[in-house]
Amino acid sequence: MLAEHINPFLNAVSNTFSTMLNCETRKGEMFLVKTGAKLFPISGVIGLSGKAVGTVVINLSEEVAVKAASVMLMTELTEIDDDVIDAIGEIANMIAGAAKAELEEYELSLSLPSVVTGQGHEVRFPSNAKAIGVAFETDFGPLRLEVGLESIQAAASV
Repeated sequence: MLAEHINPFLNAVSNTFSTMLNCETRKGEMFLVKTGAKLFPISGVIGLSGKAVGTVVINLSEEVAVKAASVMLMTELTEIDDDVIDAIGEIANMIAGAAKAELEEYELSLSLPSVVTGQGHEVRFPSNAKAIGVAFETDFGPLRLEVGLESIQAAASV
């Protein structure tokens, strides 16, 4: 994955949290993702396909997930439940969709969002995709964005 491919996703996290959740984000360290194990107990996952293939994972602490869902649904939630899971899927979808708009040259299509829960859960990236992760601190608490995206070489003309 090229480092410049992460920028649309970084912008999408900041813009989504700011505009949809009235929550500011602060970008932390960038790192290579070396394992499928996730730090936090809930992940929104979106697959990408087109002239590039890959996966976007937004991995949230329980406090961020519950607070974000509470703001989206305009009700006070206290634990991860079906409403929180649905909201996290929608947040992942908004982030991937916003980044997709900045990566037009890859003609990307997005899969339906999946949400994985549980302490120590794993989300693996396609084998060729060298995933880059970025830690964020938000007004709600910590989260991580992980993106593995690799362009597909054009097939030789017959």
